[in-house]
Amino acid sequence: MKKTRAFCAALIAAGVAVTAASAGSPAAPVIETVPAAPLPEPVYTGGQWTGAYAGAQLGYGDVSGDGTLDGVDGDDTLYGVHLGYNYDFGAWVSGVEFDYDEADIDIGTGAATVEDVTRLKVKAGYDMGRWLPYATAGAARVNTTAGDDTGPFYGLGVAWQATERMTVGTELLRHNFSDLGNAAGADADATTLTVRASLRF
Repeated sequence: MKKTRAFCAALIAAGVAVTAASAGSPAAPVIETVPAAPLPEPVYTGGQWTGAYAGAQLGYGDVSGDGTLDGVDGDDTLYGVHLGYNYDFGAWVSGVEFDYDEADIDIGTGAATVEDVTRLKVKAGYDMGRWLPYATAGAARVNTTAGDDTGPFYGLGVAWQATERMTVGTELLRHNFSDLGNAAGADADATTLTVRASLRF
């Protein structure tokens, strides 16, 4: 009888010990999965002007005669297309461009009519992110009813990246032509102002 009581007491003590140990042990950690937040859409901040581009321009041309054409002038609208390539060095951008303008500018009363102008340009500008102010110069070929001539031009422009591929801008150019149609002293100066839109590719 004494042995039975001792055995029961031992079982009760063991059960109490196990219960106490279970009550004191830390609970297993619960790991909750949190869905990853979606990445924000990239924001285009401009810059990096390297690449080829093509586009069109629309503007205004003013022609004034000099020498034997002194006092003869005219103005009208013009429009055309352009094709070029820029290279971005970081702070500075340089490029080359070919453009063509169709015109119908009467100079004086039947003295001559400017029919079209073709230009080959070099450009140098400063990378301001979305903005690119630049200077340009080169050679222009003018065709008129009084004759043709190739002369220098120079000017300023600015381009703005509306999107990653599309740019818009404006350009002011000054041209100097002499001896139109090989006529000595038949000189003319021309100023053009255009708005431009280009697609980079």
